[in-house]
Amino acid sequence: MTSLLDRPLNICLLSYRSNPHCGGQGVYVKNLSRALKDLGQHVEVVSGPPDPMLDPDIPIHRLACLDLYNPENLFRIPSLRELSDPVNLMEWMGVSTMGFPEPFTFGFRAQRFLRKRMQRFDIVHDNQSLSYGIWSLSKKIPTVATIHHPITVDRDIAVRSVRPFWKKLKHLRWFSFIGMQKRVSRTLGRIITVSECAREDIAREFRIPRERFSVVPNGINTDLFYPIADIQREPGRIIVTNSSDVPLKGLFYLLHAVAEIINKRAIRLVVVGAPKKNGGITRLIRRLGIGDRITFTGRISDAEFVRQYARAAMAVVSSVYEGFGLPAGEAMACGVPVISTTGGALPEVVGDAGILVPPKNHRALARAIIDLLDHPEQANDLGRRGYQRVQQHFTWRRAAEKTVAAYRKTILDYR
Repeated sequence: MTSLLDRPLNICLLSYRSNPHCGGQGVYVKNLSRALKDLGQHVEVVSGPPDPMLDPDIPIHRLACLDLYNPENLFRIPSLRELSDPVNLMEWMGVSTMGFPEPFTFGFRAQRFLRKRMQRFDIVHDNQSLSYGIWSLSKKIPTVATIHHPITVDRDIAVRSVRPFWKKLKHLRWFSFIGMQKRVSRTLGRIITVSECAREDIAREFRIPRERFSVVPNGINTDLFYPIADIQREPGRIIVTNSSDVPLKGLFYLLHAVAEIINKRAIRLVVVGAPKKNGGITRLIRRLGIGDRITFTGRISDAEFVRQYARAAMAVVSSVYEGFGLPAGEAMACGVPVISTTGGALPEVVGDAGILVPPKNHRALARAIIDLLDHPEQANDLGRRGYQRVQQHFTWRRAAEKTVAAYRKTILDYR
């Protein structure tokens, strides 16, 4: 037992959807696997689509699935041969009835993959699929899961954001996997989450005792996000990251703030991401008449992302809720002054190195933006403090060290 807890561990890291350009879960897998490897641990990743774009020295096992959300062949009709696999059939039926079955089906595929390979690993680490397949694995091998934040928050905000009853039902159907995640998470001996706020909310929403949690804040990839001294910041240029066009991210409120500001100050809002065609955000921009002040970058490279930060006078994080808040940390790492809501764990990330305003309050956002535009010395000071805060508190090495400690505790409790 002592040798197992002292030697490097063999880790199986599971993640059902992991593109680092499309959300925090992909960023988590890419950077945590790198940091674990750098600590001397052996880590292999088992992943669903799309490609998580791991470093070449990180072994990856890509589990085949129908991939019905692939934008290049969206909602394709599977062949009869594909549907002869019961898991594929469940995936197709789930998508066809407006559900989101990927966490559910990924768990069964991971269980199938690991059935004859479990002896290779000391621990399985599930990145928020929380499926019945993971519950089955946890009976045979030490298993820990990361819950970034309670998905019940996403569901409730999405349901409240629409008025027609049929649209509310549509959201409820999409989030129907939450019941499974609640049941499975309660059976696991240890849960990793990324902030004190997330721990409290998950414990309440999922009814999990608080002593089962290990709080491990995310890191920020400071090799990727850093200040670029030879690029000048453009006055009035505001940047916001909105990789997913969902109510949770609060872009609705920021757009209303922009509409309030444009007659008072010269500003331009750069949105890193793309809106849904003819979606609510596109319609709102037309209704507010602010299209000439908004630029959507679409998907951009990491290098271009950092250049966009370098050009920005400030970054705004308008989220209604965040379990951690990577966009705030990434902007701070680039030395960009940050205005953030107090939604979820954002105050834990921003601390005293940014301006905090209440969520869902476009007038408070507008006042904070105008105030920072009018006080460039304060903006420069916040940029410096944010950079220092990231360097001191949010590195992936520190996150990996705390994660390994959670692994060892899980293994000890399991034995």
